[in-house]
Amino acid sequence: MWSRVGLLPVRTTVVVVTWRGRAHIEACLDALAKQDRPHRILVVDNASDDGSGELARDHPTSPEVLRLPRNTGYAGGIQAALDVCGTPYMAWLNDDAMPLPGWLSALEDALDADPRVAAASAKLLTSTGEVQSVGVGLTRDGHGIDLTEGPIFGFCGGAALTRVDALRAIGGVPVEFFCYYEDTDTSWRLRRAGWRIVSVPAAEVVHLHGATAHPGSVDFHRWNERNRLLTLLRNAPLRIAVRELARFAVITALIPLKREVPDAANFEVGLRLRVLREVLRRGATKATLVAKSATKATLVAQVSGSWVGRWSGGRSPT
Repeated sequence: MWSRVGLLPVRTTVVVVTWRGRAHIEACLDALAKQDRPHRILVVDNASDDGSGELARDHPTSPEVLRLPRNTGYAGGIQAALDVCGTPYMAWLNDDAMPLPGWLSALEDALDADPRVAAASAKLLTSTGEVQSVGVGLTRDGHGIDLTEGPIFGFCGGAALTRVDALRAIGGVPVEFFCYYEDTDTSWRLRRAGWRIVSVPAAEVVHLHGATAHPGSVDFHRWNERNRLLTLLRNAPLRIAVRELARFAVITALIPLKREVPDAANFEVGLRLRVLREVLRRGATKATLVAKSATKATLVAQVSGSWVGRWSGGRSPT
């Protein structure tokens, strides 16, 4: 695939997953038009009902629009793009993210420099210039947090470049996650397969954090709590996964006995019980497979030993 200007090959498909993103998707596409590397733009429209897909299709950048019949979340949208991607690199980009000039070239250069690098994470900034994330780290209990400086364990899916062959080799993106922690889970599996992941601070993006997903909502807490536990069951040493699942269950059981409970959705017993049911149903088989495979268990232990617990602060990745 070649660019229409000059003879530079198009090596990256920039995937913008949108759902009801009419308010900000034009700004995202405007920013992509200012990149200095040729690229293909694929907008995955998650069955938006506000005309987001039509608005993107009419944009001067002329992106290809893949409209899905239902909302599959960010994870499902990225996987749908991976299924049809025809370039060696694929960028993940939130529809409320505006890459600054030079973003794509900095990320491509990072992958070009080392064939062992499967993912390069950009620097996400607030509208006032504060750093949101340069990548993902792992706390002592194996949960993911956004980091504001390197080194990093995994990439932040809000704005990153990935190697398509590497993603396909590890089985793609966990579509059952819907949204949240799909980047951390994918990073775990890339690390276990021997790939490297790097942070590229020169690749800057202004990110309107939570413009679509609304952090603090019931769905946010359900997906966040469920997916962090599933990520552990799928990737972490079994002792860590079981310990954290048991901790979640014990806290849930004790909430009705407490006099004071935080006024937040993730402390609602009904939500937590739903999370436990979904985790046990979706995670048991995968955890058993990890436990039974000696080779896989060794790789899990190696990755965990190298990265878990290097960070103690931060916020849950998005």
